[in-house]
Amino acid sequence: MKFEGIYTPAITPLDESGQIDRKAFAAVLESLIEAKVHGIIVGGSTGEYYAQTNQERFDLAAYAKEVIGNRLPLIVGTGATRTEDSVEYAKAAKEIGADAILVSTPPYALPTERENAVHALTVDRAANMPIMLYNYPARMGVMMGEEYFSRVGKSKNVVAIKESSGEMANLHLLARKFPHIALSCGWDDQALEFFAWGARSWVCAGSNFLPKEHVALYEACVVEKNFDKGRAIMSAMLPLMDFLECGKFVQSIKHGCEIIGLKAGSVRAPLRPLNSDEKRTLETVVATLKRTVGKITSGANRHA
Repeated sequence: MKFEGIYTPAITPLDESGQIDRKAFAAVLESLIEAKVHGIIVGGSTGEYYAQTNQERFDLAAYAKEVIGNRLPLIVGTGATRTEDSVEYAKAAKEIGADAILVSTPPYALPTERENAVHALTVDRAANMPIMLYNYPARMGVMMGEEYFSRVGKSKNVVAIKESSGEMANLHLLARKFPHIALSCGWDDQALEFFAWGARSWVCAGSNFLPKEHVALYEACVVEKNFDKGRAIMSAMLPLMDFLECGKFVQSIKHGCEIIGLKAGSVRAPLRPLNSDEKRTLETVVATLKRTVGKITSGANRHA
């Protein structure tokens, strides 16, 4: 499997009682398919996997596959503190016919690079399907580095990495020493730099509610190789990325979905929703972004 384009880590809508709203979840998936993103991820942190039971995660992935069918690639997250649990999520992903799995570091455990590699390869052996690694030390506590990549990179199934360390040195390490592991941007405000270093995909939560704008940046940089246009789009997107890092990431993504008419509901404890001031600020940021990117892309079309 080749990872190219925009991959959306889908939100998990909740009803008023805090239960998963399957009808609203299906609507989110359909909106992404209609917007022509290139793939969908379920069971990621944007989907609040950490606040779901094992059974909810199994059921949500199976339902996503039922809704999506073969219209878009489906990637299922296997994140868990116990390797045994990650193995079960990986096996279930294979059973439902998912296209790939997302393999991260077990949070809180703080494994060494060798231990972390053994974790990933154990999950790999259990599923034997394409893997996108997920390096996010801010959440997991440790960095995937050269020793880790040297070990896991020997598996034919390890085809890509969502690189979310924010460390440009790790981007350079991957691009130069491990070019067979396809780079995918996982640190939103570095998307332009990732594309300049050869990344051909971007896993971006903001595409839940601004898919066309995220696709526009990918197309400008990767398809058209027009980095002047890409810089202009990126500049317009940075205020959103700054807002998303205010400490209420999932809440902001969910309110963004509400802005465009999708039913998202609240977030599960211990998180709390945005307050009214935060909602108004996000609404202003989104409106400005859409207007600015719209002008850039329509202007480019006129001059094409």
